[in-house]
Amino acid sequence: MKNETEVNTFVLKGFTDNHELQVILFFLFLTIYLFTVTGNLGLVVLVIGDSRLHNPMYYFLSVLSFLDACYSSVITPKMLVDFISKNKDISFLGCATQMFLGITFGITESFLLAAMAYDRYVAIYNPLLYSANMSPRVYVSLITASYVGGIAHATLHTVATFSLSFCASNEIRHVFCDIPPLLAISCSDTKINQLLLIYDVGSVEIFTILIVLISYGFILLVILRMRSAEGRRKVFFTCGSHLTGVSIYHGTILFTYVRPSSSFFWGHDVIMSIFYTVVIPMLNPIIYSLRNKDVKEAMKKVFGRNQFINKVHFQH
Repeated sequence: MKNETEVNTFVLKGFTDNHELQVILFFLFLTIYLFTVTGNLGLVVLVIGDSRLHNPMYYFLSVLSFLDACYSSVITPKMLVDFISKNKDISFLGCATQMFLGITFGITESFLLAAMAYDRYVAIYNPLLYSANMSPRVYVSLITASYVGGIAHATLHTVATFSLSFCASNEIRHVFCDIPPLLAISCSDTKINQLLLIYDVGSVEIFTILIVLISYGFILLVILRMRSAEGRRKVFFTCGSHLTGVSIYHGTILFTYVRPSSSFFWGHDVIMSIFYTVVIPMLNPIIYSLRNKDVKEAMKKVFGRNQFINKVHFQH
């Protein structure tokens, strides 16, 4: 029997060992993180506070914003600390927790984006029956099912990954605890884990993308039947934001996970992982909100009210 020592602490190697570059990256990602949390949680507050936004479309959007704020918060704070600290360790339990939460929010977002596509189809196919067809029972069930799916898949992958032995190295060539770099340093046979990663993530991607494509296929049929050019423009405008968000998110997920872990390439994969865990959550408030007339009106109402209050206080 060979003498092996089990790893109980991991080291996140991060982007670079260059101190000057780490300082620059710290301020860059701090800015992105603050913008992400402020933008997403601000959108949640806006939806809750403005009665005009109290409909299923904006409830889905507020849940997506909350997910993005949580998703970024699982990854970014630890990454920021590692940029300015010499100690880049993360405990075995901490690593497992980070992976579990990251996968939970990531998979939940995939299911939620599919539910949002179905919501758009229901709204456009028969607007008069939208409130009846997308009742609280329906949209709450879709949101709950998205979370349950995310938790179930996260549990499966976390248990499968941390059931492996880690004895050869404890250095994770990544900025957070992700599946491919952990499989790369395991001293166990990871063939089953690699197949699980490809087929499970692949099945989630196929299922959710299929729902999006079918929903937008029916939406396209509705558009082709429209006689009004203004009506077509409005539908394209409404759906364009969602399609943009879906395309960017699923594109990076497919590139990162639906391929063998043996093809894991440190530089490219870290950048792609950062893109969907840190950058996309920052972009979503811009993609979904700033082009939305109702959200912009709600923002004007809130900021206008604050300006009025400040003016009254100033005069007093």
